[in-house]
Amino acid sequence: MDNKTSCATTGTMVMACSGGADVGALADKLARKIAENENTKMFCLAGISAHISGMIGSVKSALKVIVIDGCPVGCAKKVMGHLELNAHCINLADYGFQKGKTNITDVDLEKLIKKTGV
Repeated sequence: MDNKTSCATTGTMVMACSGGADVGALADKLARKIAENENTKMFCLAGISAHISGMIGSVKSALKVIVIDGCPVGCAKKVMGHLELNAHCINLADYGFQKGKTNITDVDLEKLIKKTGV
């Protein structure tokens, strides 16, 4: 199993609401880019949403949790709210990306990395 996407605890965990839209795909790409940092692991938002206790325990024990939403609905942020977990939340809508109107490019990804500071 790739340790960058495993269910083990880590210093920082990053999750994205990958959704079904272009901004969801961009949120996923951003999360994977952030997970390239050696102290950060990609984690499964669906497992948290499904209330899998071991996964919830792992997230609660992380030193930092970053969640990324692609659109204003904010599903990832809401999942963290249900856990009463204080996560660093990024919403791509706050950076001008619009559902159904976003071309996903490496340039956009690099701009997001710089703008979000993660």
